[in-house]
Amino acid sequence: MGKGVKSTLLFILVISLFLTACSSSHNEKNTNGDDTANTNVSGEQVVKIDESNKQNSKDSATDNGGLEFMEDIKIKLTFNNEEVIVNMYDNPTSRDFLAQLPLTITFEDYARTEKISYLPKKLSTEKAPSGSDPSVGDFTYYAPWGNLAIFYRDFGYSNGLIKLGKIESRVDKLESINGNFTVQIEKID
Repeated sequence: MGKGVKSTLLFILVISLFLTACSSSHNEKNTNGDDTANTNVSGEQVVKIDESNKQNSKDSATDNGGLEFMEDIKIKLTFNNEEVIVNMYDNPTSRDFLAQLPLTITFEDYARTEKISYLPKKLSTEKAPSGSDPSVGDFTYYAPWGNLAIFYRDFGYSNGLIKLGKIESRVDKLESINGNFTVQIEKID
């Protein structure tokens, strides 16, 4: 048998074994009595989503990538006789940021996509995701540089970007500002 035929047969055999292993859809029932979790063939736990709770979580965390808002925790950004309200997410980085308030810092435009400002002290990245995909209105912290970033345009996935909150409305107030501007940030009671 020729070398090419042997290689082809070996390739077909390997692919067949791979497809057979991957196509097994038989999951064993989890023995711990938890109906929301199954164990797949390789022993990894697979969590099922309870469809009845899906709408409730959509209502409480609309368009925020599954992040939950802190109960009634909002901050106010005041600049150029304007105010913007941000609903804060519940995560260690957001809580660390809130502990630094009130702040007065200077923002500048970055890449015609976001307004950024460096904080006096870096924030905690405990339990933070490796990155995120920001959209218009996201109030974020870019851990590698230690700066806040407020997005007024959508942007692609960024390593080290942590969402702190979401602007309620009027992101256009930020987009229209040219040059550097001073912002007072305070917690709203």
